[in-house]
Amino acid sequence: MPSTSKTDLPHDRVWNFSAGPSVLPQSVLEEVQRDLLNYKGHGMSVLEMSHRSKVYGSIISDAEATLRRVLKVPANYSILFLQGGGTGEFAASYLNLMASRAVREKQQKLGKPLACDYIVTGAWSKSGLKEVKKLGANVNVVLDGVKSAATGETAYSGLPPVSEWNLGKPEETAYVYYCENETVHGVETPANFVVDAVDPSVPVICDMSSNMLSRPVDVSRFGAIVAGAQKNMGPAGVSIAIVRKDLLERDESDPEVTRNLPSVLDWCYFDGAASMPNTPPTFSIYVCGLVFKWVEKQGLETMEKIRDERAKMVYDIVDAHPEFFHGLVDKKFRSAMNLVFTLPSADLEAKFIAEAADRNMIQLKGHRSLGGIRVSLYNAMPVEGAKAFAAFMKQFYENNHRQAH
Repeated sequence: MPSTSKTDLPHDRVWNFSAGPSVLPQSVLEEVQRDLLNYKGHGMSVLEMSHRSKVYGSIISDAEATLRRVLKVPANYSILFLQGGGTGEFAASYLNLMASRAVREKQQKLGKPLACDYIVTGAWSKSGLKEVKKLGANVNVVLDGVKSAATGETAYSGLPPVSEWNLGKPEETAYVYYCENETVHGVETPANFVVDAVDPSVPVICDMSSNMLSRPVDVSRFGAIVAGAQKNMGPAGVSIAIVRKDLLERDESDPEVTRNLPSVLDWCYFDGAASMPNTPPTFSIYVCGLVFKWVEKQGLETMEKIRDERAKMVYDIVDAHPEFFHGLVDKKFRSAMNLVFTLPSADLEAKFIAEAADRNMIQLKGHRSLGGIRVSLYNAMPVEGAKAFAAFMKQFYENNHRQAH
């Protein structure tokens, strides 16, 4: 629990390092607060508003337009507001790609099932692989972690050289899937690292749930980008898919095309109804729209500069004392969003978390499957938060490193 004492932050807030749901921009929260009871003079809250109303129609269309501007999404891509989170998109990505005319014609020409290539760099891409296996996908595992030359053991600590990848032949591959930032293991794939390695004829499907809007991205190089909102884009409850429109083309006359594709996962169903074939997560989309405007004011180049500045503050302490703060990821692939490390003992980790909480720094415990410490530095975390945390790390080291030996 955080300290019950007053903090130096506005509204007595804490430094929230949660991996998700996560910190939101203070100015966005204040705007939501101002308009909560009566949105822009319409006499009701967005929480109460019909999604079929003109007012809400303008909210969702403005959110889409803002995101399109921020990411420079080309006209031949659709932006969809969905439900089911990144986990729902594990299945949706596979089911929609395999229903597309382009993939089905390619498979028919090949005369056998196309392979779905999966790049596994941590817990979330591994979950995506598990999901499509359950659905009957013909899976080709391109890589699954990195094998240590010293021990021979495999770990999620980066990516091997592209020369060691097991990419399928382009004419035999439906798509390539990867997760760009692994929130559990703290592995982040450098921009363009995967798309540079994949034949341009093969659609690349990228889960950007936890580093979306943190740096510029060339959307035109992807078949689809999917992301849950609750890291960098807004509150939990909405996910987003940015899909190249040719991948939404289907042979609608053949009932087999969508026989096993539930409507709630059907990108075409949502695309044809402006993301509202049923009631969308209205409030979450509204807040996302405000976050998109907040990002737009700064620009993605500035967001990237700030994210790198925040991460460097923490990694500098880790690198200065590697015998005490043990980093788990190859430096080339360390995440700027989710920074993971361990301390010399479980007791010291518990003490670190407790003392941080006394200083109003919360949600630092590593994922239950990995342990250790995880500090999440998403877009809305001010540089001052990272600076305060780095100062705490330094002080904790000074006070405790001798007992660790």
